[in-house]
Amino acid sequence: MNKTLAITALLLGNAAAAQAPATPAAPPLTFLQYLDAVDTYSLALAAQRESIAAARAGVSIAGVRPDPVLTMGMGPKEFSSEVRPKPRPGKTIGVEWTIETAGKRGKRVQAAESDVRLAEASAEGVRHQAYADAAAGFAEACRARDALVRQEASLQALSDVVKANETRLRAGDVGGLELLQSRTERNQFEANVVRARAHADAMRINLALPLGRPFDAQFRGRGLQCGFSAYQPAGLATLVETAMLERDDVRIALASLESARASAELQRANRYVDPVVGVSYGYLPRGRDGFGADGQPVDASPRSNTVSLSLSIPLPFSRLQRGELNQAEALVTKAMLDLQDTRLRAAAEIQAAHLRFMAARDNLARYRDSVLADSQRVLEGIRLSYRSGAASLLELLAAQKSADDAYLDYLQARADLAAATVELQLSAGLRPVL
Repeated sequence: MNKTLAITALLLGNAAAAQAPATPAAPPLTFLQYLDAVDTYSLALAAQRESIAAARAGVSIAGVRPDPVLTMGMGPKEFSSEVRPKPRPGKTIGVEWTIETAGKRGKRVQAAESDVRLAEASAEGVRHQAYADAAAGFAEACRARDALVRQEASLQALSDVVKANETRLRAGDVGGLELLQSRTERNQFEANVVRARAHADAMRINLALPLGRPFDAQFRGRGLQCGFSAYQPAGLATLVETAMLERDDVRIALASLESARASAELQRANRYVDPVVGVSYGYLPRGRDGFGADGQPVDASPRSNTVSLSLSIPLPFSRLQRGELNQAEALVTKAMLDLQDTRLRAAAEIQAAHLRFMAARDNLARYRDSVLADSQRVLEGIRLSYRSGAASLLELLAAQKSADDAYLDYLQARADLAAATVELQLSAGLRPVL
């Protein structure tokens, strides 16, 4: 009875499971979604954002004015035994201000703000590298995954050949040597599939590096959308013009020049001396009554209240040397030369990237339009011939290897085009799109 109930419950459970709606598969992850996640979670970008925050704090620091100096004093205290009666000690209190000249505070703030812009431009450089790493990793993960799919299909085809040879051996159509050879080829190819599977898994794991967190923890159960759309670049002149405004290295060079100029202006302002103005108040209490040297009584000194005003001006003998000013001006000249060099390199890199993109696009079209179809037709023809006994096993294996190599080369050409596309976009200062 218990056994019957258990079987009934099992059948009902299976029926309920069959009727339960299947969990919909997670949609594949697009490159754009992955890139957005890199923007959000990248550790390198997060660290650079902290650098920007620190640079912005420097603006507040640069705007601080010199603190006034409060002085308090008491005295003098008379210790000589010859002075009688001894005067009471007085008290003083004063304030001193350093007056900045030549707009030093404004130039400090200007230099600090230029440092903020330099930090922001440097962050774009870090983002550029993060995008490049993300694109390379995504394209390689796609190539490794699709290569594994192809190799698994080829392994299945070789396994089918082994099964067919086992049947043909029992029928006496082939000898044991041919079966043994086909089995050996299948087993060797299986080892290649194991390596390809490990490589595909490793490339998926490596997607965590630009992301800043484990890939499967962020995108659990999602595959990769590897159907990259064709990219139609703008004209070369337009790309160069865009690069002069948007490239991270050009922006860094411009920000460096601005920072060097602001530093030079600050050094010029620092050569002016800053006077110090002081105001003090003094109080001297009424003195003590006493007797003079002749024995006659002496009236005490009256109470005294005084106010003093002082002005201190440093003597700028140290300004006779111009080392810091010459150094700042040399850095400005260097920054100008670096900017010219960066713009020249940017134009050359865009032209080279454009040539590589065109070549990669042509190569992919060649594989897609002719090589793949021709190699697959040859393979199908050799398979039919082998089944009918008109082709040898070696010919079948050679055709299979040729078709697999052509497909793997096609996948590599697709990855090369993705890399060339991203390189061209990044060289023009654009956010990559695949």
